[in-house]
Amino acid sequence: MAQFHIPESLQARMQGHLTFLYGAEHARSAWAELEAILFRFHQHNPDLVAESDSAQLTERDAVLITYGDQFQKPGVPPLQTLRQVLTKTLHRPVSGIHILPFFPYSSDDGFSVIDYTQVNPQFGEWADVEALGREFRLMFDAVINHISQHSAWFQGFLSGDPDYADWFIAFEPDAPTGWIPQVVRPRPWPLLTPVQTAAGDKLVWTTFSDDQIDLNYAHPPLLLKILEILLLYVEMGAQIIRLDAIAYLWKTPGTPCIHLEETHRVVKLMRCVLDAVAPGTILITETNVPHEDNISYFG
Repeated sequence: MAQFHIPESLQARMQGHLTFLYGAEHARSAWAELEAILFRFHQHNPDLVAESDSAQLTERDAVLITYGDQFQKPGVPPLQTLRQVLTKTLHRPVSGIHILPFFPYSSDDGFSVIDYTQVNPQFGEWADVEALGREFRLMFDAVINHISQHSAWFQGFLSGDPDYADWFIAFEPDAPTGWIPQVVRPRPWPLLTPVQTAAGDKLVWTTFSDDQIDLNYAHPPLLLKILEILLLYVEMGAQIIRLDAIAYLWKTPGTPCIHLEETHRVVKLMRCVLDAVAPGTILITETNVPHEDNISYFG
């Protein structure tokens, strides 16, 4: 196996994004951890680094978007039935499949994910997803703006686990909230949701619903964990990853909290991470916004 080496220019870009997000001191430690993550991934998936633009989509591709349980047969996991319908019944009518969130979830048709690393057992298991990947190009959703209130991460936050103390955006109940009207809202629900924690009552940021707790990307360990999850998806067969609700990712009270430069930096960092170890992976931003704002995610 050839020795793994990240080009210096790519290292510099990743370090630059981390420095912009977290400052020089925190960026150095975050880079050391990220470099280790990339090295471990490459050790397990050395062939992916050789992929290039040859893997890109063209006008010859057709991608089916579907829920993981769209096709059902008694006694058979729906993901296996999906594969059978597309390969045997319909004789491969498409070249790719975008499986909408197929992880354990608590609401919003799968977009309130309980565990990013597991397949919903009602749909099947990772082996079923990988089997589909041997027949079709796969697109996964990375629902990483928020996570379910029933997730282990948020339950750890509520219970006072120090490992999760800064993974969510929390305020004291009497904190000033005059900045809230400036925040762009995709839904009409309250932006802050009251919760009871081991440290007392808190208000947590909930852009989409009280079941979908926003993640705190200002905390470097959270970002590093999300990058590991993106690489897990690649390892499990995702050739295309769609970043759900990405425009709202970074929050700064006193701003509209949409399309912030920090959000763009996180997306660029994700692109760099993939370029380092799996450059053939396509990254798509889900940004349902005016055209000028939408194309800004092309960099």
